[in-house]
Amino acid sequence: MCAGVGLHSGDHVRLVMQPASAGTGIVFIRSDIKSHDNRIEARADAVSAVRLGTTISNAAGATVATVEHLMAALAGIGVDDLIVEIDGPELPVMDGSSAPFVELIHKVGLTAHAMPRRAIQVLKPVVVETEGRRASFLPALRPMIEVDISFEHQAVGRQSCVFDVTPDIFAEDIAGARTFGFKKDYEALLAAGLARGGSMDNAVVLDEEGVVNPEGLRFADEFVRHKALDALGDLYLAGAPILGRYSASRPGHAINNEALRALLSDTSAWKMVPMRGGVAKEVALAKS
Repeated sequence: MCAGVGLHSGDHVRLVMQPASAGTGIVFIRSDIKSHDNRIEARADAVSAVRLGTTISNAAGATVATVEHLMAALAGIGVDDLIVEIDGPELPVMDGSSAPFVELIHKVGLTAHAMPRRAIQVLKPVVVETEGRRASFLPALRPMIEVDISFEHQAVGRQSCVFDVTPDIFAEDIAGARTFGFKKDYEALLAAGLARGGSMDNAVVLDEEGVVNPEGLRFADEFVRHKALDALGDLYLAGAPILGRYSASRPGHAINNEALRALLSDTSAWKMVPMRGGVAKEVALAKS
């Protein structure tokens, strides 16, 4: 499916999403680069940086940063083909979640292509482990994300989230979960000249006492839901939905991309199949 919509962010970034023909995939166009080298395809092997977000680039060095929240929105509501024009090197952070992108696309609606959707079906387990983090793909009949996190902070602790990737579940339970960070880390980033656009308007901020944001949390376990959101966005760089269960412990953008590359590089671990609708609703959320 495809959609078309445009926005101007408070960061003075102009972003326009245009429908694309079947088979195009998700393609970013840096409209501020006036050459033929301004096209960046959203692919796993295009990932060039994973600090504070996922950055993709092309062979000419053109980049687009922080693509994961938009990619999660596209994966969650089923947009396969889209041209994303942006006049800067980073997507607008909006409120730190995928919800604003979902709302904008829903306003204009989706158009179904005549050809059926295609998906990547996981055929056997694929596992990666690095620096105490673990991620795996397991065969399943529908797209599923399972994430658990553990932070030594009273507002977070141990949290887990399992959800089927369907438009309704994503919109209701995942899309609104905001990115989060610790005040001490944010202050260190500012001192280093980074995260200059960060604020409580686009993130959940934690100090030693708890959540600093005056409005509090949108979900009691918003932290793990956002990690699941990030994982979904990073995995959509596969170029198609993944019919399988992605399970990750303490995930981040780096291991999400590493696991995806491991899956795609093992051609015996997956195959392309027609995508069938009507998956069952299954959501399990827990905190301890």
